Amino acid sequence: MDFRMMTRTFALVLTLVVGSALADMALGHGASSVSAFSEHSRHFHGTKDCSRSNFSGGPGSFCSIESSNADLIPVGSNLYYDQPSPIPLTPTGSLLDSNVVLDAGNGNRARGRCTLDFATGLGLCGFSDGTGSFAGFQARFHIDCTSGPVCRVDGTYGFNSLDDER
Repeated sequence: MDFRMMTRTFALVLTLVVGSALADMALGHGASSVSAFSEHSRHFHGTKDCSRSNFSGGPGSFCSIESSNADLIPVGSNLYYDQPSPIPLTPTGSLLDSNVVLDAGNGNRARGRCTLDFATGLGLCGFSDGTGSFAGFQARFHIDCTSGPVCRVDGTYGFNSLDDER
């Protein structure tokens, strides 16, 4: 990896860490709305299975939702990755940064982006719209893969008002 690529990767990770810390500080100190859906947001807790049988690291690889507290994201939904991840998938400091599609079946899909640091097993996924039941969907999920291929997923989600578009 050349110096410019290392610098960009460091800047991306630093931006994610600082942005996450600032958002958490703002929420913890009673700040008003951080996003358009925060007053109507819901908490999500679940797990996704990223075992090698589904997730090879190449485009089209996916993780399957194994547990979920939200009817919107049922067990069996898949999270498809668009960009390839570094191979081999070992804790070498490699970073996955990919466009993703959360597919809950029957045309219900959300689009977003996920970043995962293989060195720490921690990451972040953000979603900004979708189709079907995901129309107007907004989410921010923290990912914890420190225990292996079954990762914890925790965060908040909500919906932007689509009244102007209907």
